[in-house]
Amino acid sequence: MLFLSSRQAQAVLLQGLIWVLLSVLVFTQPTGNLAPATFYWLQTLLFGVLLGVFYLNVHWAVPRLLYGRHLLAYLGFLAVLVVGVVVPYRGLRQRLEGSWNPAGLGQLAPAHLPGGRVFGPGYPGRPPAGSPPPHPPGGGAPGQGPGDQRWLDPAVLLSTLLVVGLGTSVAAVQRGQRDAQVRAALEQERLATELSLLKAQINPHFFFNTLNNIYALTLLDGERARAALHRLSRMMRYVLYESPGGHTRLSQEVSFLRDYIDLMHLRLTDQVAVVLELPAAPAPGVLAADPLIAPMLFQPLVENAFKHGVSAVAPSRITVALRQPGPQQVELCVRNTLFPNAPVPTEEPGGIGLANTRRRLALLYPGRHHLRVTNPTSLHEYEICLSLQLHP
Repeated sequence: MLFLSSRQAQAVLLQGLIWVLLSVLVFTQPTGNLAPATFYWLQTLLFGVLLGVFYLNVHWAVPRLLYGRHLLAYLGFLAVLVVGVVVPYRGLRQRLEGSWNPAGLGQLAPAHLPGGRVFGPGYPGRPPAGSPPPHPPGGGAPGQGPGDQRWLDPAVLLSTLLVVGLGTSVAAVQRGQRDAQVRAALEQERLATELSLLKAQINPHFFFNTLNNIYALTLLDGERARAALHRLSRMMRYVLYESPGGHTRLSQEVSFLRDYIDLMHLRLTDQVAVVLELPAAPAPGVLAADPLIAPMLFQPLVENAFKHGVSAVAPSRITVALRQPGPQQVELCVRNTLFPNAPVPTEEPGGIGLANTRRRLALLYPGRHHLRVTNPTSLHEYEICLSLQLHP
């Protein structure tokens, strides 16, 4: 069984409508003095010629001449097409009408006889036998009306002009659709490239900072440093092999975030309180919603909290709260203590700050995310909250 895509179905429907419209234009014209069989033969020939005009205009004239910036050549080509259809058709029809006289004089309409009278045998004024049939008013050969000497048929002229205009319109619409598809493909490619560059900034930056933390830890506690290296290898496996596809499960992202917080917590003193709030575990037998999410969206926000919310001499607090209000909704709020003269998170030299995250969100979740920064809060903290609608 043949299945058509929506685009192919639209193309087939458009072609069918064009054929139906052209049939109506051609076969509803007046038959005139032609026999029915001759009329339909002639109109079928006209139908085929007009189809050729339509497709020649759509597939050659418009792309080559009109969009090739040869407007005068295109208009001249259309004029030749119209004349090449209308004039030969009129000549052929006059020849066919002149060769068909169904019943001679006895079948002439009353209006074609002198005075509009019908003459029968024995009536006064009947033309003598053998005399040529009278000419209709206005001149012309017998069997022709007053306007039969015209070199074109208005109905055929109008039909040809409509076919030409319809062909130009269809070609213009198809060209616009193709251009829009090309622009959309280029835009998607540009966005994919930009996302790859943004993600490429995250991975080395994260790895560099984490190695620095582990190096500092080796000077204090070798055992904890070895545990940190093991945790880092697990995190890098996730970054390198499990997240390059563009999306990962929320549960995997939460595990990565937990490992990162545990790793950062290894080098902190007792004066730093770290609170991690995660969604409650589902009841036994209940399937938890585990939607797909872009990888490493949360890590830059948490990293900024550890960079700017920790002091070596004063008590500090970092709170990371992750909630899942709905199956396809995720909310993350990160708060850290503010210190006097502390640098603004987005202005850190060499860091990716929030600009990278904002751009990724704009590309990945346009119209489906909300990033709110509160500085300071009522508790004198720096807070950033991200709300995501993962699927529309």
